[in-house]
Amino acid sequence: MSKRKLTSRSILIHLLFWACLLALPIILGPSSQSTDPVEMKRHFQWNLFFFVFGLANIPIFYINTEVLIPKVLKKYNVLLYLGFLILGFFAMVWLNDIIFDLLFPEREVGPRRGGGGMKRFTYLRIIFQYLFIIAIGISYRFLSDNLHEQEAKKEEENERLKSELSFLRSQISPHFMFNVLNSIVSLSRRKPENVEPVVIKLSELMRYMIYETSDSKVAISKESNYLESYIDLQKIRFGTDIQINYTSNSSNPSGTIEPMLLIPFVENAFKHGVGMVKNPTISIQLIDTPEKLTFEVINQVSNQVVEHKDESSGIGLTNVRRRLELLYPETHALDIVEENGTYRVALTIKHV
Repeated sequence: MSKRKLTSRSILIHLLFWACLLALPIILGPSSQSTDPVEMKRHFQWNLFFFVFGLANIPIFYINTEVLIPKVLKKYNVLLYLGFLILGFFAMVWLNDIIFDLLFPEREVGPRRGGGGMKRFTYLRIIFQYLFIIAIGISYRFLSDNLHEQEAKKEEENERLKSELSFLRSQISPHFMFNVLNSIVSLSRRKPENVEPVVIKLSELMRYMIYETSDSKVAISKESNYLESYIDLQKIRFGTDIQINYTSNSSNPSGTIEPMLLIPFVENAFKHGVGMVKNPTISIQLIDTPEKLTFEVINQVSNQVVEHKDESSGIGLTNVRRRLELLYPETHALDIVEENGTYRVALTIKHV
């Protein structure tokens, strides 16, 4: 377990606790209305006694919480811990006698002066104060350790999710490049004159992937421009063989999104919405408002048996589903419906 961090907030809480505890006997104790110098002196002595003895509780508290509980109780056994507490109690009794004799040297122990009765009264206070400080220390330490363990588990879980998210994001680029390079190979056979503009457009896409996606969030406008560049690349590749409708409307200039979150849906539409489809049409719509982002992709699919899929098929959609679960667990809705020869993806992300 990692060491607990000492923050300024925790220090302030400890200082306020001890200030209130030290002031409590003085605040709740009887006030002296007498003008007799002897009575005023006695009242001052008792207040000073309770204050000085209260200071002695501070090291008892921290020895218990920082040494005895973690290094004796948790590592060894309860009996050894109780033995140290008993030793601490006798140390407090011994300290009480020293402080009492220093502050009340004129009091003699005996029935004539009442010094013995006053000492017995202080012993009762020792018992209650000691048990109170020990109980508060145990409660504080176990509660603090529990909160610390929860924070450590939460931090560990966050790191695990960050690692998983980083891995998922790293998958996008190779998957994307694999699809685009396959397209270039196919294009070089059918329309070699279009290879050069496709490579130029691909370089623009790679520039975005390398330099713009390092942050956890990017402006939705940049993501929209990236989608448009990818669509332009596909237009060069397919020409008039496919009808592509792309619209993007935004009334939320400050909107952000996880980079390359939307591209797998568009890739999937081009991968499965062209092939054996007659007069293929792909419609893509991106609408961003201050309340939510809505993204929709519709493409036709063939009812005929499609070609055998490679091992990378489906990585994009599986990847993006998991990223949505990690990044927008309670604020997204993803609907994918295939019916009547149409494949429709509708994604909604609420801005919070």
